[in-house]
Amino acid sequence: MLDIKKIRADFPILQELVNGKPLVYFDNAATNQKPQVVIDAIVNYYSKYNANIHRGVHTLSQVATDAYEQAREKVQKHFNVKKSFEIILTAGTTHSINIVASGFTSLLKKGDHIIVSALEHHSNIVPWQMLCERTGAELKVIPINEAGELQMEVYENMLSEKTKIVFANHVSNALGTINPIEEIIEKAHAVGAAVLIDGAQACPHIKPDLQKLDVDFYVTSAHKLCGPTGVGVLYGKEAWLNKLPPYQGGGEMIETVTFEKTTYAGLPHKFEAGTPNIVGGIAFGAALDYMNAVGFENIASYEDELLQYGTEKLSEIEGLRIYGTSVKKAAVISFNIEGVHPFDIGSILDKFGIAVRTGHHCTQPIMNYYNIPGTVRASFSFYNTKEEIDVMVAAVKKAQMMLS
Repeated sequence: MLDIKKIRADFPILQELVNGKPLVYFDNAATNQKPQVVIDAIVNYYSKYNANIHRGVHTLSQVATDAYEQAREKVQKHFNVKKSFEIILTAGTTHSINIVASGFTSLLKKGDHIIVSALEHHSNIVPWQMLCERTGAELKVIPINEAGELQMEVYENMLSEKTKIVFANHVSNALGTINPIEEIIEKAHAVGAAVLIDGAQACPHIKPDLQKLDVDFYVTSAHKLCGPTGVGVLYGKEAWLNKLPPYQGGGEMIETVTFEKTTYAGLPHKFEAGTPNIVGGIAFGAALDYMNAVGFENIASYEDELLQYGTEKLSEIEGLRIYGTSVKKAAVISFNIEGVHPFDIGSILDKFGIAVRTGHHCTQPIMNYYNIPGTVRASFSFYNTKEEIDVMVAAVKKAQMMLS
């Protein structure tokens, strides 16, 4: 059982008023809020030991380096990764995906196949389209059904010896669908293909065991896990990371430099050119400590309660349709009201202090499948409450009356 009152006290922003109303923050799929311990970690770094890392013999540099590398080890432990150098700290999920997509330029040729799911965020579509343009590889798409689930029998028929890499999200940011990634990985490996899983939407709700999954690449962002923006993770198996060329050149990622030739550093520095987001990495470690102290099993159980409650209450509203009705879902509800544009609903909810996301959620192919311009998306976190859901439901009913 979670002590929700105590947890909410850990998040300063939840005490704020928006438009004169208590903030109801249901935009967690975009980014979630930060507990005081994470804010303190940021202030503490800049107040007490701000220095560049890996490059200085002076005390502050050594303290900062130790703190940054300890954060990497926290990420390694959290995701059950064998070796710390298999964790590349990046600027976020999008950056992580682009590192892999860029690296595969040298590994693909015309006629090769790469497979993406129809549930992807644009950041897990566009880099692969660019890769196909560079290499002549063909992009194939796993379709979805009306419930927002992948058609796995179609996926299985797509796979062949031509398939080189498969990429899918762990959880859909638009619909909340939890994808059967274990099956996706196993079937891809059976034909010799690599797999990249976008875990940005899964990691706030699920604690993935990357050794157990046997995935080749897994990516996520700190800001979805109560950490700061501008920090992310690229996990890659050592063998795959060694195959990929560096994504960008600069300081830190080199072993030796002359005007005749440059040799590159080993992992993880090969992919970490330049000064990193040092404070972001350290604060990410603090965020993981906080969330693990709360407990991911507790988080998952409580958020499922919120999902079921919110689904039930919203479903009682006549003319409201929920998109994404998979049995396995994270705490995301995307909905529309018949005859009303989602932007208008979101604008009225904001007047009541309720933060939701409206639009296509960077998943235009999903919206095209349902033939809609977008949805209203309410996404819950472990610091939200059923009472807040009641406030939202009442506001949705008011918006419906005003706009219908």
